[in-house]
Amino acid sequence: MRAPNAQPQPVGGLARRLAHILTTRGIEPTSTPQGGPEPVPALLAAESRIPARYRTATADHPAVAAWVRDIAAAGRPGPGGAPGIAQGRSLLIAGTTGTGKTHQAYGAVRSLIGAGVRLRWKAVTAADLYADLRPRPGHDGERELRDLARCPLLIIDDLGAAK
Repeated sequence: MRAPNAQPQPVGGLARRLAHILTTRGIEPTSTPQGGPEPVPALLAAESRIPARYRTATADHPAVAAWVRDIAAAGRPGPGGAPGIAQGRSLLIAGTTGTGKTHQAYGAVRSLIGAGVRLRWKAVTAADLYADLRPRPGHDGERELRDLARCPLLIIDDLGAAK
């Protein structure tokens, strides 16, 4: 048992080497860590916007995975050096109900963010998009459309499912 006012003592060569490394980086090895909680990684932040059933989605279809690689490779560096979406081709995922189109779309978002790509994205169903663009008092549908057009990654789900 350690005395209440005892200072921690480094043990062995490994502890001395680690203390030296910390000191050369300007970190006092005996200091107590300060600050609050660790920053939330981008993927965890994005997952709060992803529906629960797609929070573990993966882009495992070969065409979707290839698209993710192409987009990630084409990103231009932004603040902090992380690549952001600069340009790229669109991706259309088509198929019958239940084939995993939405799963692949959210998997692509997760894969891009997991690869370190800074990403502004929006997901909307076609029905919700049509409703948002419908004219009504106090709402500027044209502005909404401009905002959507400027979004680097826009997922429009269930396109063609309604009349």
